[in-house]
Amino acid sequence: MALQSQSLSIQSGSERLAGHLHAGAVGQPGVLFVHGWDSDQAHYQDLSKNIAALGCTCLTFDLRGHGASDRSQGGVSRADNLADVLAAYDALCAHPVVDDAPVAVVGTSYGGYLAALATHLRPVRWLALRVPALYPDAQWNVPKNALDREMLQSYRQELRPVTGNRCLAACQAFQGDVLVVESEHDAVLPHPSIQSFVDAFTQARSIAHHCISGADHALSAPACQQVYATLLVAWFKRHVSTPDA
Repeated sequence: MALQSQSLSIQSGSERLAGHLHAGAVGQPGVLFVHGWDSDQAHYQDLSKNIAALGCTCLTFDLRGHGASDRSQGGVSRADNLADVLAAYDALCAHPVVDDAPVAVVGTSYGGYLAALATHLRPVRWLALRVPALYPDAQWNVPKNALDREMLQSYRQELRPVTGNRCLAACQAFQGDVLVVESEHDAVLPHPSIQSFVDAFTQARSIAHHCISGADHALSAPACQQVYATLLVAWFKRHVSTPDA
C-alpha cells in the first residue's frame, strides 16, 4: 500500500503542535499516538509507518513542551496536555482520509494516562497502553514538573480503586478493545499501578495484558523494543485491520 506522508500543524488553544501523518486510502481507521513525558513523536515514527501499512491512517504529534512544539515544560499541566491530545484527535478525525472511520489511540507512560482520559471525552474504538502512568486527581492544573515525585511513587506502589480516580473511571467506562503492556523491571510504574489499569477495564470488549520480560520503563534494550513492536502490530492486525473478527 502506497502511503502519503505529511507534516501537520495542530492548533491547541493558543499553542501550535507539530504533527506527522501517514495516510493511505479513504475510510481507513485512524490511529493517534501519544508519547510520554520528556519524549516526542519521533519515538513513534517507525511504529506509525508499520501500522499505517496494515490499513490505518496514523497521526503522531508533539505535546506542548516537547519536541518541535516549542514551549517550556515549566508551566505545562496535565490539563494542558489533555487539551493537546483532544486537539490532535480532532485534527485526525477532520482529515479527509479518516472522515467517519473509527479511531484507535496508542499511549506510552504519561501519554497512556492522557490516552485513557481521552476515551471519556472522544469516541475511541481501540486503546493500546504501554506502561500507563497513574496520578491522583488532585493538583490537576498544577504544572506537572511541580508534582511531588515521592508522593507519586508512593501512590503507585498500591492497587488503586476506580472510585476517586478520573483516569481509572474512564477505563471502567471504556467498551472497546484494550491492550496493556507492562515492563518486568519498571522502576517508574510498578506492577500494582499497571494492575490498577487492567482491573479497571471491566466493560471492555476484550483486554490483552502482556509483561515484557527483562524490560525497563523506557524499553532501553533493542530486543525489548522489538518485542513491544511485535505485540502492538499483532494486536492491530487482530483487532483494528479486521475489526469484525
